[in-house]
Amino acid sequence: MKKVSIQDIAKSLQVSKSTVSLVLNGRGDEKRIRKETQQKILDFAKEQNYSPNHLARGLSRGKSETIGLIVPNISDNFYARIAKRIETKAIHHGYNVVFGSADEDPKREAQLIDIMLNRQIDGLIIASTQQNQKEIKQLKNKEFPFVLIDRHYPDIETTYVIVENSNGIKTTVNHLLKKGRRNIGFVTLESGLEAMEQRLKGYKTAMLEAGVEVNPNWIQKLDYQDYAVQMEPAIQSLTSEQDEVDAIIFATHYLTLSGIRELRKANISIPKQVAVASFDGLDGFDLIDPPVTAISQPVDQMGDTAVELLLKKLDNHTDELIQMELPLDFVIRKSCGE
Repeated sequence: MKKVSIQDIAKSLQVSKSTVSLVLNGRGDEKRIRKETQQKILDFAKEQNYSPNHLARGLSRGKSETIGLIVPNISDNFYARIAKRIETKAIHHGYNVVFGSADEDPKREAQLIDIMLNRQIDGLIIASTQQNQKEIKQLKNKEFPFVLIDRHYPDIETTYVIVENSNGIKTTVNHLLKKGRRNIGFVTLESGLEAMEQRLKGYKTAMLEAGVEVNPNWIQKLDYQDYAVQMEPAIQSLTSEQDEVDAIIFATHYLTLSGIRELRKANISIPKQVAVASFDGLDGFDLIDPPVTAISQPVDQMGDTAVELLLKKLDNHTDELIQMELPLDFVIRKSCGE
């Protein structure tokens, strides 16, 4: 079957090609084309299964109508949810999305950036791996449109959307203190990520403000690649008689799952012996026994905001810096006690 073109539609309806093009590109109202004419064109195009040539249309506009998204791990629940939201939002605005997973490897992230730039994408949304300032600075120097999401570099002036990492942990510490817990441990990642530094800062600040002296062994920093292996000795250290804690906050959802597994292996009761709380809620945390208290990140809002900020750059050709820090929800469940 012959593919229907704009010229075919124009000839069949006895209107100009430019009129058909404007209507199909959503500019009918802008150009004051009659509503009846617009509807007639749209109905006919649908009946004939008209499919636009996005590449040709994009080239005519000087755009590919494609944006890139690079995340540390696309299989991670948090980033998978963000990716889906970004794709949905982008499609709504007429853009396709190409994905890349850097596996927390700066070299892989650099490769993905080069690949996507060579594909002539219009802009990038990046949850950057640790210590990859060089690539971000190069994008900035090229004046290429990009937005950082979830992670950012304080020493580089960029547009980003992140969450209130420090305040989220402070809220969690204060909740545990109100529950009568004083010896609160904190399990985080050994990394150069600003988000992790802010979460640790929130923990230390809240403990200091409460007048609780933090035992250095209460803070356990694990390597991202080996956290599952390192979790067992970390839990053993936190629950030893010398440094025994009565609560543990985990800095990510995957650290939380690993930590709960080790607590159960050690026959430590949650929350009777040790209360547990997590930064970042996970689908299913409410199904664990006991259900896990968690800081819930506004994933949908993060994804929507990142796309909106990028489209603002693309549509307005502006290099205006917009830096957004979104508030968090604190979801109280039984892992911290009744």
